[in-house]
Amino acid sequence: MTADKWKPRHEENLERIRSLRLLDDDFMTICFEGEPACAQLVLRIILEKPDLRVVEVHTQVFVANLGKRSVRLDVLAVDSAGRKYDIEIQREDKGAGQRRARFNSSMMDAKWTEKGTRFQDIPDTFTIFITENDVLGEDWPVYQIERCILGSGRLFQDGAHILYVNGAYRDDSPVGKLMHDFSCADAVDMHYQTLADRVRYFKESKEGTSIMCKVFEEMQMKSYLDGRQEGRQEGRQENAVESAKRMLSNGKLSPEEIAEYAGLSLEEVLSLRQ
Repeated sequence: MTADKWKPRHEENLERIRSLRLLDDDFMTICFEGEPACAQLVLRIILEKPDLRVVEVHTQVFVANLGKRSVRLDVLAVDSAGRKYDIEIQREDKGAGQRRARFNSSMMDAKWTEKGTRFQDIPDTFTIFITENDVLGEDWPVYQIERCILGSGRLFQDGAHILYVNGAYRDDSPVGKLMHDFSCADAVDMHYQTLADRVRYFKESKEGTSIMCKVFEEMQMKSYLDGRQEGRQEGRQENAVESAKRMLSNGKLSPEEIAEYAGLSLEEVLSLRQ
C-alpha cells in the first residue's frame, strides 16, 4: 500500500480510536490484556468483594471443544483463591441469551477439569455478561443467577455463578459509576482512575495509538483476505454447478457419478436435474 493511500486509512483509524468505549469488546480486551488492576477493579465492584485480588488476566481465550462448538472468552481472570472469571461484553441483546451464559459456564468447567480431578476440587467459576442494555428487564444494576432447591429456595452451591451487569444503569453507586465509565469515549469523563489511565494510554499516547492502529490494520487485512477466500469458494461452487449442468444435459452419467466428479452433494445434483 502506498504512503498516499495509507495516510487516509491511518487518519480514519485514529478517528475510530477516539470513538471507542470499554463497551466495545475489542477495545476492552486490549485495555485489559496483561493488566490485572482493571479486571480486579471491575470484579470488586460487581461482586462487592473489596478484598478480591486478581493474579492473572488473559483476553480472547479460545476454549476448544473437539468436534463440537467451541467458545472464545473476552476476558479470563483468575483470583488468588483460584476462582475463574469470564467477563463478556455484549452490546446486542441476542448475544447475551440465558443459554449462551449456560454454555460459557459449562465450557469453563470443562477447561479446568482435567482427567482425574476430584469433583470437589473443580474451581468456582463466574460467567459475567456486561450488556449495553438491560436485557433482563427489571432495572437492576446486577443480576446474580444461582441454582437453588425449588420449594425451600436454599442455594444448591455447585460453585457455578452467572451474573448480568446492566450497562444502562446509572446512579452514584459503584456499579452505576462503573457502567458510566464503560460508556465513556473520553478518559477525562471517567470516574475510576485505573480505567481512565488505561483508556488514555491507548487513545492519547503515541505508543498506545500505534498499537491500536496496528490492531485495526490487522483486522482490515483479515477482513480483506476472508473476503477473497469467500470469493474463491463462491467461484469454485459456480464452476462446479456449471460442470454438473453440462454433465446432466449430456445424460451419460448417473447423478451419483456427477456429484463425485463435480464435487457437489447428491442433493445438489438432484436439485439441478429437477
